[in-house]
Amino acid sequence: MLDWSFIGRYASFFVNGAWMTLFISVFGIALAIVTGVVCAAIQTARIPVLRQLVAVYIEVSRNTPLLVQLYFLYFGLPKLGFVWSAEMCAIIGLGFLGGSYMAESMRAGLQAVPQIQRENAYMLGFNRRQTLVHVVIPQAISVSTPGLVANVIFLIKESSVVSAIALADVMYMAKDLMGITYDTYEALFMLIVTYLIILLPISILGTWLERRFDYARR
Repeated sequence: MLDWSFIGRYASFFVNGAWMTLFISVFGIALAIVTGVVCAAIQTARIPVLRQLVAVYIEVSRNTPLLVQLYFLYFGLPKLGFVWSAEMCAIIGLGFLGGSYMAESMRAGLQAVPQIQRENAYMLGFNRRQTLVHVVIPQAISVSTPGLVANVIFLIKESSVVSAIALADVMYMAKDLMGITYDTYEALFMLIVTYLIILLPISILGTWLERRFDYARR
């Protein structure tokens, strides 16, 4: 049986940890989206040199664990004279990892729009900007929305790794309480509940957005 007195006594710890998780996640995801937009635009426009650099960045980012990236930012960069706070390292780490996933989702959305639709828009008198805004982007959003929502959820879950650089997020609070009180089941239960409270609304919102932007079914 769960010790409900433990849950009532330490609920505020998880609330504080949830705020830290949300803080890191919101800014990390924002950075990831900006990075993804820039990288997807470079890939789609096929800009020489920059396109190859983006390809290298995506491979490095996706094929190295977030924990390794955080250790490099937090412990490695000070050796080179760059000292950042744990919060800054966590945000940049999430942005660096998430940017590659966001870029691939956005690139897939842009490339999913058939070239003939662009040509038809030009024949109707649309200029390049109007074609992009009224023809390409709406369809690209429809295609990439499921991937973008999945990436947001993925990055929030990945934020649990930031406890390794002494950030008091939800995971840090759970591990700390387990080490102090040895009430493992109660701490894990609160950890699961906290993540569900954070992620379920995002998942529901994502499902609504997928239907909202699913132009093919209209």
